[in-house]
Amino acid sequence: MAGKFQLKKGSTGKFHFNLVATNGQVIATSESYESKASALKGIESVRKNAPEAELDDQTGS
Repeated sequence: MAGKFQLKKGSTGKFHFNLVATNGQVIATSESYESKASALKGIESVRKNAPEAELDDQTGS
């Protein structure tokens, strides 16, 4: 089973999503979006771009 996106609406009325691993742990949280449609576009962007995302290690180690 793959991870899943959880779309949520906060008490301020803004939307955000969490990417949840198969073990139930939240592994990423989005920014806040003004609309549900914008949050859904954010999810689609992660789906599209994450497989090609590079690591930018700025730890200096």
